[in-house]
Amino acid sequence: MTVDPNAATQDFPSPRPSPAGPGGASRYLVPALVACAVAVGLGVYGKAHDPAGTAFNLAGFSSTGAVKSWLATVSFGFALVQLTSALMLYGKLPGPSWSGVLHRWSGRVAFLVAVPVAVHCLYALGFQTYETRVLWHSLLGCFFFGVFSAKMLLLRSERLPGWLLPIVGGLVFTALTVVWLTSALWFFRTFGVTT
Repeated sequence: MTVDPNAATQDFPSPRPSPAGPGGASRYLVPALVACAVAVGLGVYGKAHDPAGTAFNLAGFSSTGAVKSWLATVSFGFALVQLTSALMLYGKLPGPSWSGVLHRWSGRVAFLVAVPVAVHCLYALGFQTYETRVLWHSLLGCFFFGVFSAKMLLLRSERLPGWLLPIVGGLVFTALTVVWLTSALWFFRTFGVTT
């Protein structure tokens, strides 16, 4: 096995396919199992505990729904930056030399802003199924954190097939998009764009 001396300094995994090597697909089993465990664990917790009704509020906002919707919108905005910077990294869009830094930091911010939203959803509301929109929101919220966990583990893997990270990243982005559409956008359309 040869070691790439530049591997430690790479900003982003190469989009070129590489051979699976020893172990084959089994090295992807751990991220897949972690993704399932996170998603199912969040769903079970959300369904099993008694919702508290509120988890947090911020001064200046009229309701926890408004706080949650604005934080989700900020997270979604950074996810759009993630998508754009990923397209730059893979050569699909022109971009600056610091596209990798932009991609990493926009992802970190998107995730960190999404965490209080998830805490509010799980603790204050729980896993709910009383209508189709809410069911999809609950399912894809849990799925988002599961597939995000898998993506973070896969980023540490060496010699990934070139198609794997774009697919997993696409799943993360798609899940977050539907979560935003079924919560923040619904809130703004129902109650107005208020703080």
